[in-house]
Amino acid sequence: MTLLVVGSVALDCVETPVATRDNVLGGSAVFFSYAASFFSPVRLIGAVGEDWPLEHTKMLQAKGIDTSGLETIKGGRTFRWRGRYLPNMNDRETLEVHLNVLEQFQPVLHDTHRDCKFLFLGNASPIVQLNVLEQAKGAVLTVADTMDLWINIQRDELGQLLRRIDGLVLNDSEAKLLANDENLVRAGHAVRAMGPKFVVIKKGEHGAMFFSEHETYVMPAYPTPTVLDPTGAGDSFAGGMMGHLAAIDRFDQQALKEAIAYGIVTASFTVEDFSLDRLEKLNRHDLDRRLDEYRRMLLF
Repeated sequence: MTLLVVGSVALDCVETPVATRDNVLGGSAVFFSYAASFFSPVRLIGAVGEDWPLEHTKMLQAKGIDTSGLETIKGGRTFRWRGRYLPNMNDRETLEVHLNVLEQFQPVLHDTHRDCKFLFLGNASPIVQLNVLEQAKGAVLTVADTMDLWINIQRDELGQLLRRIDGLVLNDSEAKLLANDENLVRAGHAVRAMGPKFVVIKKGEHGAMFFSEHETYVMPAYPTPTVLDPTGAGDSFAGGMMGHLAAIDRFDQQALKEAIAYGIVTASFTVEDFSLDRLEKLNRHDLDRRLDEYRRMLLF
């Protein structure tokens, strides 16, 4: 089944302990859609400015990603982010953020987008996410991402969103902030009680936790020894997860567990190079082979 993602498209400047890269392709919708495209057809909705390099669009299209929803704002500039990762590669400092076209962007879904059964709402204002949700009448599975900014300044709107979506993906610090609880297990259950049927908490190098009414579990990260750039790992995780669900057209408990495993494996490749450089060298066989290794790790 076709998967729709609405999120940011960006040009990033990334500093890590090993190297620095300027003006590389980034954004939640970009990492998500590229990761998901290994599994299922993907349609991307986002906005860029007139400074957007056309070769990036062509690269996404070559991967089979439908970019008809990628809008170029006349006279605008593309969203830009500059960040620096600390030596532990988990913590980072945001040095600059220029929202540019994202500041006023209001996504509009066309007929081909409204009929998508699987919808992922990338990190954005919950007001924007609610607007997209209103338009996506054909969605049977809706999952959203969020961040500390929206938890702090738009908590009421986020609460409305949580009562209307099926799943929420967020990282561990965001879950603790949203639940106002430093215990991650209690926080996960508290967030799920706010409305979504399931919650997935990303824990970086420690994998992910899953919470639903009937099941709670932890899945470890794949132990890759090469970490060059963690940017986009969380979005790649979500792309792998949602891509698998769309491919098999199911989201029961077993399907969700398999999907999280695929998400973890996909993200483990993303961190091995900057931007999409590592994912561009992969095919589905590479992902399946690493998933087999991951599965053997968990057998005892």
